[in-house]
Amino acid sequence: MTLPLISVVIPTYGREEVLRDTLTNVIQQDYLNYEVLVVDQTQNHEPETEAYLNELAATEKIRLFRVGWASLPGARNYAVRRALGEIILFIDDDVQLPPGFIAAHARNFARSEIGAVAGRVFDRMKLADADPGLTIEYLPAEAMDPGIAWYHIDLVHTIKPQRVLTARGCNMSFRRDLFEKYGLWFDERFRGSAVREESDFCLHIRQTGLQIWYDPEAHLVHLGEETGGCHDISTRSLKYQITFYHNHFLLGLKNLTFSQALRLFARLFDCHVLGRPPCHKSGSPLKILSRAGFYTAGFLSALWTVLQSLWNDGQSYSRLDQEDSSPQISLKPNHQPQS
Repeated sequence: MTLPLISVVIPTYGREEVLRDTLTNVIQQDYLNYEVLVVDQTQNHEPETEAYLNELAATEKIRLFRVGWASLPGARNYAVRRALGEIILFIDDDVQLPPGFIAAHARNFARSEIGAVAGRVFDRMKLADADPGLTIEYLPAEAMDPGIAWYHIDLVHTIKPQRVLTARGCNMSFRRDLFEKYGLWFDERFRGSAVREESDFCLHIRQTGLQIWYDPEAHLVHLGEETGGCHDISTRSLKYQITFYHNHFLLGLKNLTFSQALRLFARLFDCHVLGRPPCHKSGSPLKILSRAGFYTAGFLSALWTVLQSLWNDGQSYSRLDQEDSSPQISLKPNHQPQS
C-alpha cells in the first residue's frame, strides 16, 4: 500500500530553542513519506538557531522559506503553494510530538468522506486550568452549532473519535483538494495572533460536503510559549486586544446567519467583557468598561474589514507572493520525501 505524501507545515516567528526542539522532534517521526516546510518570519535568529536551520535545510531534512513579513494565515497559504503532499499537516513551532503522530493523521484520510483531521491537543495552559481528571467522551450538540460552538468544543479533554466543526491550528491536517479543487484558502485579514483563522477556514469546508474528523490518537503537546509565535504583537498590547475582538467579529460577519452571529457576539460579550465562565475574568467595573471599549473597537474594525472586501479581498501576502518572485524570499534546497 502506497503511503500518501504528507507535507508538515511549521510557520514560525520569534522562536529559538523551542523551535529547534520542535524540529528535532518532527524529523524523528517514523512515517515513511513526508516533507517538512518551515516558513520563517523571524528577521534575526540566535546564532545557534540560525546554524541549526541552515544545517537541516542543507541536508534536505526540511525545506526552509524565509519571508519578510509576519502573518500566520499568510504563512499557511505560502506553504500550501509550495507543498508537494496530498495531505497538508499544520503544527505550531512550540509542540512536542509522540511517535506515530504523522501516521495517526494519515490513516484517517483512507476514508473518502474525511476532508480534514483535528488532532487532540494536550495544552499545558488549558490542562492547568481544568478540573483534575476531566474527560469528555462525546461533545454536546451545541459543539456543532456555529453560533455557540466555540464555547463547547474541547479538543483537549475529549477522548472519543467523532465529527467536529473545527480543528485547532496547532494540530490539524487537510486534503490538498480543499485548496486546489475547492479553492479554499486561509483569510489573511485575520490579524495579530490570527485567533479564529482556522475556525473560519473550517467553516468553509461545510460547503464541500467533506467532514472534519477528530482523532484523539493524533495528539501532541502544545507548550504555549508566552513569547514569540507566528504573529507580531504582544498579547498584552492594546493592538492585540482590538484584533482579538476583530477576528471573532470577522468570523461571525463572514460565515454566520444573523441569529447565529447575534448569539456569538452576545456570548463573546458575556464571557470576555463581563468575565463570566468559562473566561473567569475580573469583575472590576473599570476592567469591564475597558474590555467593552476593546469589544466595540473590534466590532467597528471588523465591520470596516467586511466593507473593504467589496474592493479588496485582503489576501495581501498571497498577492505579494504571486506578483513578486521577490528577493526578500530566500529558499533553501527542497527536502525529498523520506523512504
